[in-house]
Formats: sequence, structure tokens, C-alpha cells
Amino acid sequence: MNRMNIRSNCNKGAVLGVILHEPEQPGNTGAIGRTCLCLGASLHLIRPLGFKTSDRFLKRAGLDYWPRLAPREYDDFEEFCLVHPGSRIWFLTTKAHQTISDVRYREGDFLMFGKESAGIPEELLAPHPEMCVRIPMAGEERSLNLASSCAIALYEATRQLQYKGLVQTGELHRLQYRT
Repeated sequence: MNRMNIRSNCNKGAVLGVILHEPEQPGNTGAIGRTCLCLGASLHLIRPLGFKTSDRFLKRAGLDYWPRLAPREYDDFEEFCLVHPGSRIWFLTTKAHQTISDVRYREGDFLMFGKESAGIPEELLAPHPEMCVRIPMAGEERSLNLASSCAIALYEATRQLQYKGLVQTGELHRLQYRT
């Protein structure tokens, strides 16, 4: 079985997917991986990466979640598109004209985030203005932290999908709630 066939099933079972385009900081990527695993989302990394996937900071941020996540890596965005033809990709960018809550997400959608220092290249954004979304922010602030942005957007998409597949209640460990 060739590499393309192995990767073609990497979003199977995931309600949503997260794409990190050339991430630079292992701590952010580890935290995003942990968020993906907790929300049942797949993680896709587009090279070049600013770190090795064996990096101790990546593993520290991802804790024991990282080995269970099984993130997929691609040489470039074109390879990702070949492996996932016809996929709906939402581009998270401060340059968008609509917010993350203005659009309607569907199962199987991908949310793409750019590298910490520059975001998603404009060459990828310009052909898809209707798929570009932003997180509202106060004033002229440049951007939120990448891991925070990913968590905010992924939770909005998951909320719209009625938290499909997620545990929505919890219990105290030592005590009981008063009724």
C-alpha cells in the first residue's frame, strides 16, 4: 500500500480536522494536539515544521495525549489536497470579512491555521474569500496565540455540530452535588 492510500483514511471517525500550515512552535502544536484529541478532531501538519516531532516541548505540551493523537504530516498544501480531494477547508485568518460564528460547519470540515509568525499565506487565502473566517478581537491587536485560536474556533465548530461524540456531563470525584 503506498503512502497516499495510508493517509487517505486519516480523518476517518473524526468529526472535524485541524490543519496547521508550517507551525513553528512545538508548545503550541502540542497544546493543539491535546485539544484535537479531547474534541475527537484529527490533526494534520504541513511541512516545513519549525521543530522535530520528537521535541520535548511538543511532548510536554501534549502530555500523554500525543502518542494517541497520530497526527498526519504532508510535504505541502498541495499534497494535503491530493489526499483529501473535495474537502471543505475553513481558513482562519485575521484578514477575513466574516467571523467563525457567521458560517455553518459540517461534519468532515477542516479548520486551517497558519504559522505563528505570518499566518496562512495570502496565496492560499485569495482564491477562497468565502472560506476565510476570523475570531473577533478588540481594536487593532495583531492576533491571538495559535493554540488559543485553535481551541476557540474548534469549540465553535463543535458547538454547532451539537458536540457530536463528546461527553457533555461530568461528576464530582469525592463529593456529590447538592440537589
